[in-house]
Amino acid sequence: MYSAPVEEIAFTLNHVAGLAPALEEGRFGDLSGDLVAAILEEAGRFASIEIAPLGEKGDREGARIEDGEVTTPKGWPDLYRRWREGGWNGLTAPEAYGGQNLPHMLNVAALEMWNSASMAFALAPTLTMGAVEALSVHGSDALKDTFLEKMVSGEWTGTMNLTEPQAGSDLAALKTRAERRDDGTYRIFGQKIFITWGEHDAADNIIHLVLARLPDAPAGTRGISLFLVPKFLVEKDGSLGERNDVLCHSIEHKLGIHGSPTCTMIFGDGRYGEQWGAIGYLVGEENRGLACMFTMMNNARLAVGIQGVAIAEAATQKAIAYAKERTQGKAPGWPKDTMSPIIEHPDVVQMLLTMKALTSGARALCYACAHATDMAHHHEGDAARHWSERAALLTPIAKSFSTDIGVDVASLGIQVHGGMGFIEETGAARYLRDARIAPIYEGTNGIQAIDLVTRKLPLSGGEQVRGLLAELKDVADEVSARNDDAFGETGGRLRAAIAALETATNWLLQAQSNGHATDALAGATPYQRLFGLVLTGVYLAKGGLAAADNGNGDARISLCRFMAENLLAETSALKDRVIAGSASLAAARIVLD
Repeated sequence: MYSAPVEEIAFTLNHVAGLAPALEEGRFGDLSGDLVAAILEEAGRFASIEIAPLGEKGDREGARIEDGEVTTPKGWPDLYRRWREGGWNGLTAPEAYGGQNLPHMLNVAALEMWNSASMAFALAPTLTMGAVEALSVHGSDALKDTFLEKMVSGEWTGTMNLTEPQAGSDLAALKTRAERRDDGTYRIFGQKIFITWGEHDAADNIIHLVLARLPDAPAGTRGISLFLVPKFLVEKDGSLGERNDVLCHSIEHKLGIHGSPTCTMIFGDGRYGEQWGAIGYLVGEENRGLACMFTMMNNARLAVGIQGVAIAEAATQKAIAYAKERTQGKAPGWPKDTMSPIIEHPDVVQMLLTMKALTSGARALCYACAHATDMAHHHEGDAARHWSERAALLTPIAKSFSTDIGVDVASLGIQVHGGMGFIEETGAARYLRDARIAPIYEGTNGIQAIDLVTRKLPLSGGEQVRGLLAELKDVADEVSARNDDAFGETGGRLRAAIAALETATNWLLQAQSNGHATDALAGATPYQRLFGLVLTGVYLAKGGLAAADNGNGDARISLCRFMAENLLAETSALKDRVIAGSASLAAARIVLD
């Protein structure tokens, strides 16, 4: 059973991602280290004791639909009620609407624990938090006053309605339409698919944020508007009114996250309401809806990245526990008359350490991204711009690398279990099934790579990424300067990996400035992994240095050394793929004809 790694999470937040220095500088007002520790401890308790047991049951039972009404797994509505009554939905929300306005870093840490306990359950609040942020930034005062308090408390949940059968990643193709009404409202007509928690029985109302196109809108993404469409209309006194013309047509039968209802939503077919069309309210300006939705999507991408970390953590815990109990064969030096636990076999140790290193490194990456977001909100002028760019640079890496390693680590977890891992009863397979969606939604990892290379590397003329590289070099130099045998070859391996990343970065920037966009795009995905591996190695080293300063660095130094001497060698090959892969890619297209 999952046990929240509260101590590890707190250490990474404070000493690797930068929370402790920010607290010392007073960036977050009266927030103290003791309060942070108390929040993390209680979140860990709730995740481990309350969510995790029902998460396993929810996976087996799944969500069900009958006549448009969706039933979540037994016990989940009450679990959600207890969760929201704990105040967890409003950690980072505005105080004016009942939120606690705490750092994004704390929310991301809590999200990790919710997702490790049950990714399917955690998806409901994840989408609601994103909807709260989008409405807070772009909604009118009237919309905020009507909807935000209930959404911040979690009494009402939120969704994000983008995808249509013909419009997946390319939203320019969406057909859902909106029609203006004289009273200032709109009528929404259309179909949306893959809508997470689009219908359920855990909250009194569901607030859909829906992308749609007005009749006179420009073509493409420039003609998309965003609308708030509630399941139940809200009266002037705040009470729930009649049912809006919104219907869940069906739910998907998925590979994983079985407890999470993934819905096909129909807007405006006349099933509900006194008149045709789902009543919607404009969020932001007409034809500027995609910009509004990206407020929600950007943080959602980091939230999905933390899902990869969460699954990796849970899979690693299960694999280590199994490896300590399972006896098979005889490891070197083991007594001849007994079988050894498989954790004594070097191959199993290597798999477990790989799982541990990738999980810890991806955690630090996601927390560092959240830290940059917090710093952007708590600085002004050039400093705010710097941190905003840093968050923008790290977001596609945090989303893609963390979700990729979530799949890799969950798969390794099954391998550690051997044949027992392929059987559902052990629970190892569930993590791989759940993890597999994360590299796909909120922008596939290929799209994240395109975003990283074409939009994020050129920030400030490339100076943002060069500044980050300089910081990474400083950590590598500090490791070498320690002259500590415990670090082994970590310093040199880190410098070599950073040099590979720097070479690839300069090549990609040069290729784009010379008009060779195809070459740059061909190298985008391997570059993204290269960047993630380097950050993992550096963040683990940073943790090792911090722990050594506190006199208890043995385990962390050993893990960063394992990462450097076993996994960072891949960075050299990835650099070659970035630089030399385009020509062979173009030539090999004939194979696909």
